[in-house]
Amino acid sequence: MKLALTVNGAPVAGEVEDRMTLADFVRDHCGLTGTHLGCEHGVCGACSVLVDGEPVRACITLAAAVDGRSVTTIEGFEDDAAMAVIRECFSEAHGLQCGFCTPGMVIMVRDALARGCCASEHQIRDQLAGNLCRCTGYAGIVKATEMARDRLAKAG
Repeated sequence: MKLALTVNGAPVAGEVEDRMTLADFVRDHCGLTGTHLGCEHGVCGACSVLVDGEPVRACITLAAAVDGRSVTTIEGFEDDAAMAVIRECFSEAHGLQCGFCTPGMVIMVRDALARGCCASEHQIRDQLAGNLCRCTGYAGIVKATEMARDRLAKAG
């Protein structure tokens, strides 16, 4: 199948197998390896990307399903002011350890903050419930999200 879409603001075209996942497409065809493959069942969240601004699990989304749409991977946030604050807070609050879950985690944090869904620790934990981390115990991730929420509110 022929595919044409926008990835991180740039047009991309290619031919894909009908069953190729979006994760495999961005990794293998676009060379964007920040989208991590963990469970490959849509459970862990390591492969989270945005499609037309909405978070999706790239490991269970077919590449063919995003034909004509816009995909943003972790590499697409280089000039994003909110993501810069989030990354800074993750570093300061020790919200990462091995880093495997981090790309999907920070994409979900950015989305939750943009939607105003991080008013309390409970809300933050609820928003991130679909992203698994085996290293941190989540305390640093929650703290980083709270810090980013507060800094972005002051800046905004």
